[in-house]
Amino acid sequence: MRKSHQSLTRHVSELVMVCLVLLGIVDAKAAPTGSAPVSVATRTEDEQKTIDLYKRANGSVVFITTRSYVADPFAFFDEVKPQEGTGTGTVIDVQRGIVITNLHVIESALQSGGSVEIMLSTGLSSKASLIGYDPESDIAALRVKDLPKGMVGIPYGDSSNLEVGQRVLAIGNPFGLYRSLTAGIVSSLERTMKTPRGAVLKDLIQTDAAINPGNSGGPLLDSDGRLIGINTAILSQSGDSAGVGFAVPINSIKRILPELIATGKVRRPRMGWQLVDTDQGPMVLRVQADGVAEKGGIKPIEKVFSSGGFVRGFRRDIEGADLVYKVNGERVRTRDEIEDAIRKTERSQPVRLTLRTGGIYGGEREVSIVPVWE
Repeated sequence: MRKSHQSLTRHVSELVMVCLVLLGIVDAKAAPTGSAPVSVATRTEDEQKTIDLYKRANGSVVFITTRSYVADPFAFFDEVKPQEGTGTGTVIDVQRGIVITNLHVIESALQSGGSVEIMLSTGLSSKASLIGYDPESDIAALRVKDLPKGMVGIPYGDSSNLEVGQRVLAIGNPFGLYRSLTAGIVSSLERTMKTPRGAVLKDLIQTDAAINPGNSGGPLLDSDGRLIGINTAILSQSGDSAGVGFAVPINSIKRILPELIATGKVRRPRMGWQLVDTDQGPMVLRVQADGVAEKGGIKPIEKVFSSGGFVRGFRRDIEGADLVYKVNGERVRTRDEIEDAIRKTERSQPVRLTLRTGGIYGGEREVSIVPVWE
């Protein structure tokens, strides 16, 4: 009987010790010899790498709260009601306190004279001031004063060498759930989509890493924890993640960021023309009166027909119109390729166009035009 009681006591003591170890009250190394071993789940090398990546990067992800003011359509006296929105931001420069996010995250606050508040991973919150924004890339830069010492920004990666199937991770605040981590792969590259305001976002990274409302403005990372994109949009019928998310590639952001920070906006080349894709290639549909394309002798399909000083309409002349065959010596087949080639031309430098009048088999000539940057 005494042995049975001693055995029961020993088992109870061992059970209590295991519970204390699991709760962290007692160190497993300090457990007495002979106690039951505590089993710890073995982490794979890949799991540990993801854990370490998150620990390094999540402190650079901030929670953005916007306050905007919207007129109540049902009020009799033009009553204005405050509305709050949330999103994510990514710290890229601790020294200057620069945070980047999507323009659509803060746009309502900008339009209504509202405010943008940023909460850091430490729990501290402060008002953010706007540095600048670029509607054509849906990117905005904010400044936060006095970021904590020891904080680091997420290092840049290179989005030009991404491959479909490559592993990626996203951190953000979906549905207000702070600094959530999701993982997936690059599903496709060079995607194009139109924003609700009508801007066309190009060269987007498509990923199946879960991105939901609130993730916008957060980082898309490669497997080494480098910033390769800013999560921007989802394709969904319900508004929730359907495994089709998009991110603005970091190389596109790096190209515009210095100018955005210095001047608050991004200037782009304007040629003063309207292009249209045809079965033979991109042709000039119209030219702006007194624009650089018209002054350069570009011949459009539709020419203004006027009488007595008044515009009466347009007269179509496909056989006399110009097809854009090359830009700076490179063959182009769509208007998107033309716009991309012109954007890559150094400012103040002329764009060299190879034109074929009347279509791909027409006579060829070359003109040089200096775009207007605005």
